[in-house]
Amino acid sequence: MQRWSIPKAVLIGGGIAGLLDITFAICFAIYNGLTAERLLQIVASGLLGKAAFDGGAAAAALGLLCHFALSFVWMAMFLLAARQIPALTNKPVITAIVFGIIVFLVMRLAVLPLSAFPGKVSFKPLATTLDLLSHMFFFGLPIVWATAKTRRA
Repeated sequence: MQRWSIPKAVLIGGGIAGLLDITFAICFAIYNGLTAERLLQIVASGLLGKAAFDGGAAAAALGLLCHFALSFVWMAMFLLAARQIPALTNKPVITAIVFGIIVFLVMRLAVLPLSAFPGKVSFKPLATTLDLLSHMFFFGLPIVWATAKTRRA
């Protein structure tokens, strides 16, 4: 098995993680009566504030771009950490769970409050539980897996 380059791992791991996570988020939003466009505008509101909700499809596209940009940044940060601590890829499920929890908490407790996001960050039990699971398995696992592909076989 050939070792992946760092750019390849960032693109594939971050791309899969971002795709799975946003797919979950859109499905959960639709379940709760929102549209995919509205969910992506909520993401864009981190940059645009309340103006994102008047931005239509362009704001939604910006939200999708922001989401994937963050996915690639998280992937790159994990990969850099794993280069310093190679054991991070030895137990991928446990590492993905811990990493997913860290990402969830940093996003909810630091990134959102420091952004232009106009809403109040909440921790409703069902949404929080499902979001944590999404971050652990849909987001964390692809990132840990792609990072492991950069190690020599």
